[in-house]
Formats: sequence, C-alpha cells, structure tokens
Amino acid sequence: MKHFIIDIHYLIPAEQLVETTVEHRAFLQSGYKAGMLLFSGPKVPRTGGIIVARAESADQVAAFFANDPYQKKGVATYQFIEFNPVLKQEFLTDWVEKGVSKGGF
Repeated sequence: MKHFIIDIHYLIPAEQLVETTVEHRAFLQSGYKAGMLLFSGPKVPRTGGIIVARAESADQVAAFFANDPYQKKGVATYQFIEFNPVLKQEFLTDWVEKGVSKGGF
C-alpha cells in the first residue's frame, strides 16, 4: 500500500465554494468508508485543503479524486505527493501497515 498527501489548491476564493464544499465533504465520506482516507481539512489561511490517503497507486488516488466536485467543477487543482510513513504514532500502525479492505481502493 502506498501513502499520499493530497494538496488541494483553490482556483477561486473560498467564499465562493460554500455549496461545492458541502458536496466535496459528502464525496470524501466514500473514501473514509472505504478506508482510503485518514484525515482531511482546509489549509489556514483557507486557500485549499490537505488530505492524507492510501491506495495501491497514484493513478488510483487520481482516479478517485477525478470524481471530487472540486475537480469536476474546475475550482481546484490537486497535487498527489507519495511518501513513506517510516515513523508514526503507535495507534496508526494498523492503518499504515494494512491494506484497504473495503470499497475496492
């Protein structure tokens, strides 16, 4: 399993994203249910967001986020950064070391 930081950059002011943010967060729930996403949230200041995810490949992560309302509406860009979580809090061991078991990710 590979691990990724997804760096989202808004192309329009956050104030114009209220409705799309609701849709985006609902979309992310499918990634949480599948065990693909660990956490997510807006940057401070709110110029985009950060997500930590895992998948078999960068292509799989990109394919998942191709359905994100931000991406579909063209209001954000995404950078997928693969990393190797060598050190971690003990409570993250299962998530980091085990594969995704649901949802086909």
